[in-house]
Amino acid sequence: MNAHPARTTLHEGLGRLADRGLVREDAFVDGRWVAGKARFAVTDPADGRVLAHVASLGADQAGAAIDAAAAAFPAWAALLPQERSAALLGWHDGIVAAREDLAILMSLEQGKPLAEARGEIDYAASFVAYYAEEAKRVCVESVASHLVGAEMRLTRRPVGIAGLVTPWNFPSAMLTRKAAAALAAGCTAVAHPSSETPLSALALAELASRAGLPAGVLNVVTGDAATIVGRLCADARVRAMSFTGSTAVGRLVAAQCAPTMKRLVMELGGHAPLIVFADADLDRAVEIAIDAKFATSGQDCLAANRIFVERRVFDAFAEAFARRAGSLKVAAGLVDGAEIGPLMHERAVAKCEAHVADALARGARLLCGGARHPAGPLFYEPTVLADVPADAAIMREETFGPVAALAAFDTEAEILTRANDTEYGLVAYLVTRDGPRAARMSAALDYGMVAVNRVKITGAPIPFGGTKQSGLGREGARHGLEAFTDLQYVCLDRG
Repeated sequence: MNAHPARTTLHEGLGRLADRGLVREDAFVDGRWVAGKARFAVTDPADGRVLAHVASLGADQAGAAIDAAAAAFPAWAALLPQERSAALLGWHDGIVAAREDLAILMSLEQGKPLAEARGEIDYAASFVAYYAEEAKRVCVESVASHLVGAEMRLTRRPVGIAGLVTPWNFPSAMLTRKAAAALAAGCTAVAHPSSETPLSALALAELASRAGLPAGVLNVVTGDAATIVGRLCADARVRAMSFTGSTAVGRLVAAQCAPTMKRLVMELGGHAPLIVFADADLDRAVEIAIDAKFATSGQDCLAANRIFVERRVFDAFAEAFARRAGSLKVAAGLVDGAEIGPLMHERAVAKCEAHVADALARGARLLCGGARHPAGPLFYEPTVLADVPADAAIMREETFGPVAALAAFDTEAEILTRANDTEYGLVAYLVTRDGPRAARMSAALDYGMVAVNRVKITGAPIPFGGTKQSGLGREGARHGLEAFTDLQYVCLDRG
């Protein structure tokens, strides 16, 4: 990162925006737009061109954002739940009205096909609407007293300031899923978006400001992750940290939060198995696998990284799956009909190449793809590998790209062991028409979420999260709001 003036030339994709005011290049602190001492370039991964030069704030400015959140907290927490709900609904309405612009902006900075970007904006808005209603349902509970003359009650109180760290693959939905829950609970928030995709978060901050959210309630601090997140972790006033990202970085964040004993909510890596039994409808199974593997160009913690197919239908499935994968349209996100966009950075492309080379060296067969795509340096062909052995890197590590690994299995007991043989436990997919088998397998799969005969399972009303090294706590549902509260017990003498 280095000093650089604000944007002077307009990327042609930004010219499609109806509301240019959504493109913000400064951070948002205490209701004001703040420049740092340096700026960093945000580029379009489809062609490498610069979209904006965003403010890079230092530790002192991150501290100022925490100061602002601390100052705003008492008044925000003291509002009636209905008042916080109304503020969130105003933010929601602004997001809905700006849907197309927000989707274009996301597609430009993240590379996501426009149709998927529109879906993410809808997803993002749904969290704000949901928590606007949930804010009114944080109720006092009574406890049947075990003491003579005593009345007992439980209340949930906002923890204070919440630090929110969001990833580049879902730059809008991950911010609203965290921020709406924290704000509904009565917390104030300091958010740090990925430096690869900060424009979506800053546009959401602009819409929050337009909706009249009080100064200091939601702050968006852009810049170097180690500097800003380190400052959030070290400050005792930040009482909760919600982080979405890799397991390796999540461990570092948890360690930095330990001295101040923060509440932690972590959505970390995944290594999802997708299991297809011979009784499944083959065409339906192929479509489920395509959607589970290639959404967001494979850059999704929910992506099916290991596809296991019962041996007697393996060849038929593999052929149909490879044919369908090979037909996916690879193009920049704003191109009509794009289905696979660019990957986020060169490291992602290099990892795809390494996983493919390793699998082939260990005896896997290449059914389609297997190389960079001519659309640009960060594009990789949708790739299908068959007969991938268990010791291949792709069967042990999250790929985060459009590479599918297929392997055959023979028995239910065998595949349960193989599916659970990972440190991760976010989501598993199961495709079968045998009801009792679906029930048995779902109970035995060591994952926080199980999708049976479908891909789409997430949404504001469900508790999103995993087991083992895939995270701590849950996001979404009432559980996501409760993560930003402390439970207080009051015992009142009635004598």
